Formats: sequence, structure tokens, C-alpha cells
Amino acid sequence: MLTRLTHQALLWACRREDRAFRQQRDVLEKVQRAKLAELLQLCGQPKMSWETFRDMQPLSRYRDWQGRIAEQKSGGEQLSASPLVRYQPTSGSSEQLKLIPYTKQFLSELDSAIAPWLSSLYRQHPGLHGGAHYWSVSWLPKSQQEAMRGNLNDDSELLGVVKRVLAAQSQAVPSAVALAHAADDAMFATLCYLVARTDLRMLSVWSPTFALQQLQSLQDCGEEIVQVLAKGHWGKRAASLSGLPVPRAPRRAVLLKSALALSVPEMTQQLWPDLALVSAWDTADAQAWAQELRKQFPHAGFEGKGLWATEGVVTLPYEGLYPLAYRSHVYEFEVMGSERMLAPWQLREGDEVSPVISGGNGLLRYRLDDRLQVTGFWGSVPCFRFLGRRFGVDLVGEKMAPETARDAMAVAAQRHDLAPVTLLAVDAQGQGRPRYIALFSALPGSNPETAWHDAAAAAVEEMLCRHFHYELARDLRQLPAVAALVVPDGWRCFQDIVVAAGMIEGNIKPEPVKRVTRSALQAVLPALMKQLQHKDAVAVEKIRSAAGASL
Repeated sequence: MLTRLTHQALLWACRREDRAFRQQRDVLEKVQRAKLAELLQLCGQPKMSWETFRDMQPLSRYRDWQGRIAEQKSGGEQLSASPLVRYQPTSGSSEQLKLIPYTKQFLSELDSAIAPWLSSLYRQHPGLHGGAHYWSVSWLPKSQQEAMRGNLNDDSELLGVVKRVLAAQSQAVPSAVALAHAADDAMFATLCYLVARTDLRMLSVWSPTFALQQLQSLQDCGEEIVQVLAKGHWGKRAASLSGLPVPRAPRRAVLLKSALALSVPEMTQQLWPDLALVSAWDTADAQAWAQELRKQFPHAGFEGKGLWATEGVVTLPYEGLYPLAYRSHVYEFEVMGSERMLAPWQLREGDEVSPVISGGNGLLRYRLDDRLQVTGFWGSVPCFRFLGRRFGVDLVGEKMAPETARDAMAVAAQRHDLAPVTLLAVDAQGQGRPRYIALFSALPGSNPETAWHDAAAAAVEEMLCRHFHYELARDLRQLPAVAALVVPDGWRCFQDIVVAAGMIEGNIKPEPVKRVTRSALQAVLPALMKQLQHKDAVAVEKIRSAAGASL
């Protein structure tokens, strides 16, 4: 009864923002111009029109703000007059760790998107009105825990104070799991809490691969979870999970023990029969993984995520559409293939654009480098489809586009009965040449050993060499030929590599091409990297011998 009342109170707290979101959808330009005037005052900027702001304020990325954020963190000048609440950690292609200022105003801007989204969720999935919800909490690497203490990547922390207090009453997993000593222990504790709940109604994660990994870990560690729930003790993980209360649920332990013999879809129905919704990314490179995740929860509804970055929100799911979160930040859109900048009210259906946001944390005209397509309008508000990241990788001038990598991996996978994971762009860090490594998973039932796959590598190489800049880099010997690695669980291997490079596990998402460091690969695959180094040395020696013979 208390949980149902809590959900009703949360929904009531969202009502005002939801009403405003609906009522102002036909006055988009008026809302956005007013938000810009408010923002300029907050950031100590002179009063100016939308057009003057566009012409005078330069476009930016994180590196343009990094120094000022560090200065602010040390007690220097603040980017925004709004009180600072915390720094939210995230990671990106060029920086291992970014710290995004979260001010009171910025959190209010996020709340202006979260409240309508939650309202829409409750309307479309009535089963959410009762029971427990899981909003993903990302584990922090131990080296970052002290610096980030109090700044956990907990989805519920994005809510306003009142909504956060209400939401906490129905959370299935405490945020303190992020402070486990190892990612595997954080995952294990999360699963113990989830299995202990008889009333789980929502499973909300960002990457569908994260949820799939949870299901795999549930199978792998099932017997150990049974023991924890039966005895109320963390067992061998006690040191890593110290300070975290142990969920004791003997009856659930018995149920899990029998459910482990079932298929995954049958197991999820046995454990969480009242699950109403699974929420995860389901567009661009996450689409195939999202489809697989839906199969594992056939009894629950599914909703894709809007475009939400740590730096701000762009779209939210709303009654089957993905409209711009127009009451949150100030938005502009760069037209793909040109340098034209459009205001949101200037967009047309079919436009392919990249969003630029200015928010109450003081980051102005901040490029998110995502690609979107306008799919239509909700009132005067544009709706979007996420197409993927804007840029690929460029190690030596080869200009590796995501589409190029995706196509090459798909062809090789089809030829050799493999599952493509990603094309790793390996930064050599001054130790030899950079290179590409195609990472594949073995198909279910084949169970091969982790090994290099020369035929798959040749297939990827053949496809990549159809592109001028890559072929030129190969001809100039700036890059060695692609290597291909086949492992039993490619996604787990990919996660291990990028975590070793400094990324936060909960921020990892599928990407067709991903830049990683040589040291990260050596940390995860030392023996295999030694084999590859030997193969490269032999190949170089053959080239040298051939050159010597020709002389």
C-alpha cells in the first residue's frame, strides 16, 4: 500500500511540469527565446538576441571548458551563478574522464524533461504504479571512487529533491553498489537485490548490453546468489561489499534455484512476473541488442530511451514520440554536411542535424556530436530519431567512419559464421604503429578458444581497402593489416578493454568503431597481444627480406 501511495505522490509531483510541457508545445520559439534570456543573465553574459548569441558565442566541446571547470573545482570563478550541487562523471572518445558541473538550475532543467517522461510512462504502463523500480547505477573504478564520492552515476540522482526522495522509496537497488571494490561485485550485489524483490515492476538501464550482461551473470553466479539470499551473508565478497546491507530472502533463494534450470525468458517470468516495463537504448548500434533484450522479457513492455547525455538532455520518450525537451536547455542544430545553424523552430521533417545545447551549468553552445533526423512534429516541437555518433576514428588520416566499420564487420561475420562486436582502433601510444583489431564473438554452440582469426581479418581488410583514405594509409604503411580476434563473449571482452582504458562501465555502449589504447589491450589480453606483436615482427621481416631481394 505504501509503495502505491509513493508512486501516486511521485506522479503528482510531476504533474505541473507535464502540464506545462503539453500546454506550451505550440509556442516553441517563445519558450526558447525566453530560456536564452534567462540563461544569459545566469551566466553573466550581456543581454542579446538569439541571433546575436549565435553569431557572437563560439561553438564548443569539453576541451574548451576543461580548464575553466578545473579552475572552478579549485575555488575559482564559477561558470554559472546557480549554486553548484556536484560534478557528474562521464567519459568520451577523447577524454578518459569528464566532469560535468551539475548546478541547481541545470538539475531543474533536467527535471523539466524527467517529469513529463515519468508522467508518460505511468500513463502508458499502469503496472508501474506499484512495486519496486530499478534505475541503473554505474560502478565506479576504485581509482576514481574517492574523487567521485557523492557524485555517483545513479539515474535517480537526476531527479529534483522531492521526486528523488519519493523515488528512493521504491528503488530496488541502493546506489551504494557503485562503491564495490570491483565491477563484478557491483553486478553481483545488484543481482542479489533484484532477485530478492518479488515486486519488481521496472528495469531501466541505458545500454541494452548492460542488461544482457546482467542476465548472463545471473546464470553464471546463480548458485552463489542462492547462498547469499538464503544465509544473508555476502560470503567471499564480504570485503568488497562491506557496508552494504545483505538482502536475505530464503524463499526467493529457493525460487531462483529452480528457475536457473529454465531458459532465460522463462526464468525472468518466474522471478519477476509483474514486471511492467524494460527501458533501454534501442536505436542506431543498440538496435540489435535491444531486440535481443526484448526477447528475454517477453511478458514486459519495452520503451526506448530518448537522447540523454551527461551534458544535457535532447529528446525524451513521450507517448510514443521522441520530442525535443524544449523546456530544458537552449537548443540549436547544426545541419549535417554544412555549417548552417538552425533554431529548433526552423527545422523541417527529414533534416539530419547535430544538437548544440546551452545549459544552466554554464556550458554554452556545447556540441554533443550526435546525429539526429527530424521525424515529424508534436505541435510545433520537432521529434527526432537517433542515427548514431557524428564522428568515427582517425588514427593516421584514414577517416574511419562508423558506417565503414559496421559494413566491413558485417561482411566478415557473415562469411565466417561469427557475431560482430566492434572494430577496435588501437592507439599505439608511441610504441609502434597504431592498428585496427576486429573483435568478434563466436556464435552460440561453437565454444571456440580465444584466438586470432586470419580469414576474418582478411575479409575485414578487403572491405576497408575499398575506401580511399584507409587504402592510402595501408599503402604508406602507416597501418598494418587488420587483425581479427574471436572470443566466446565479445561484449564482455570489449567492456573489459574500455574499462581498463578508464571508462565507467555504465557509460559503455555499442559502437561500430571504438578508439582504445594499446596498454588497455595488453592489460586484458597480454598473451594474445604478445602473439600479435610476434606476427607483426615476422610480417615486417618478410617485407624487409623481399625489399632486400629486389635490390
